[in-house]
Amino acid sequence: MKIGELAERAHTPVETVRYYEKAGLMPAPARTEGNYRRYDEGHVARLRFIRHCRALDLSLEEIRALLRVRDDPQADCTAADELVRQHLAHVQQRIDELAQLRDQLQALERLCGRARPSAECRILAELAQEPEGGCPLEEATAAVCLGDTHGRRTPGHGP
Repeated sequence: MKIGELAERAHTPVETVRYYEKAGLMPAPARTEGNYRRYDEGHVARLRFIRHCRALDLSLEEIRALLRVRDDPQADCTAADELVRQHLAHVQQRIDELAQLRDQLQALERLCGRARPSAECRILAELAQEPEGGCPLEEATAAVCLGDTHGRRTPGHGP
């Protein structure tokens, strides 16, 4: 099948297929005499696997590690188990950080109970205050305090 059909069968944009090929997650496909890429069912299964991993917010490096285990049917799956365990711990940490962020936003929301001029806005006044001890969230979420809401692992994550 051509790249368009592969993309359609895996519910993935063509650009993403090319990205995963360039990142080394997808094996190079065979080529036709006209130099078109030719994919098979193995490519479909691998692309679906990658997309499922991405839906779980696994990084490209984590996916590579899982693919190495998957590609060796005799390999011990301990590495996959440990990777998932570590990722789960990281997800739990992020949930805890987001709960702290939610609590802070709810506290800000409670400061305002009615419309008033912005010069009297209690939310704006509170945001203008330097929090005691710097950022109220853990160091891992300092990016949020600096206005970088794309902090965590977006570099290298890809599509």
